Amino acid sequence: MEPTLARTEARIYLDHAATTPMRPEAVAAVMEGMARWANPSSPHAEGRAARAALEGARKRIAQALDWPHHVILTSGASESAALALRGRPGVAVAAVEHDAVLRAAEHPVMLEVDAGGIVVNGEGAQTIALQSANSETGVLQDRPTGLWIADCSQTAGKLPLPDADLIIVSAHKLGGPPGIGALLVRDLGLLYPTGGQERGYRGGTENLPGALGFAAALEAPRDWFADMPALRATLDEAIFAGGGEIVAHHAPRISTIASYRMPGVSSAAQLIRLDMAGFAVSAGSACSSGSMRPSHVLAAMGYPPEAAAEVVRVSFGWTTTVEDVAKFAEAWTRIATDIRRAA
Repeated sequence: MEPTLARTEARIYLDHAATTPMRPEAVAAVMEGMARWANPSSPHAEGRAARAALEGARKRIAQALDWPHHVILTSGASESAALALRGRPGVAVAAVEHDAVLRAAEHPVMLEVDAGGIVVNGEGAQTIALQSANSETGVLQDRPTGLWIADCSQTAGKLPLPDADLIIVSAHKLGGPPGIGALLVRDLGLLYPTGGQERGYRGGTENLPGALGFAAALEAPRDWFADMPALRATLDEAIFAGGGEIVAHHAPRISTIASYRMPGVSSAAQLIRLDMAGFAVSAGSACSSGSMRPSHVLAAMGYPPEAAAEVVRVSFGWTTTVEDVAKFAEAWTRIATDIRRAA
């Protein structure tokens, strides 16, 4: 039985760091691509037309991101990270990196972070894998020395790309379809070719509908992002006034991501109460929150396990409104107050 429309409209989605709803422009582009899809690697007329459309989408993606170099289309950020890190044993990796980067790194040299989530011992690293913004806390990192592999999954399409050598991008984080992403490459000599498609740097049939949706999402209006700092500041103030803790409060953070601790209340209990109240939020990265494992990000920042287990993440996107944030702040405060009274 499908959920009713009334139930859907009543809910407020604040988990955009996990995935953001597809832009209508991206949905239309994917449907167009599926209607006239052919394998872009086929030599016949239909294949050549698909190839032209694919290369057009690649060019549009590069232009929208203001990236003058190479674009390797992938299935998403995880594959992009694997391509960027393949054949690079001993890369310096921040302890707060996304699980996909930590899995892909071969015998990494782990870099510590301070209580605000900022890397403290990255100087001198020849190659470093470092997020532009952390997916759990939103903490922004400075440009490191050496060759930089930057995970920009949470910042691409919102902030200008950093001056990195290899950049990881994911379409579904910015209003595009799932199953498509890119590795932006300053110099193809930085990669190890393996044969197959994408100039020999990855195998698998190219995802033309996904690439068209990716391009359309990047070309959609981004004026909504200008409103996010004020919305996040409003929520920060409400959480603090309600007795909560703002993770990495004094560190530079992207305005679309924040993590909040409700002392004495487990994140699992918070998620249940908030979900019943009609709010979609999460506890940490979507790739690990389903297991409810302790956050390696918070552990690296010095949070003891019991405190880390009381943190939820709230993230904004192009559908987020002032009313959404006000209602969430009210609900969070009410839950915290009710639980304190019961205790």
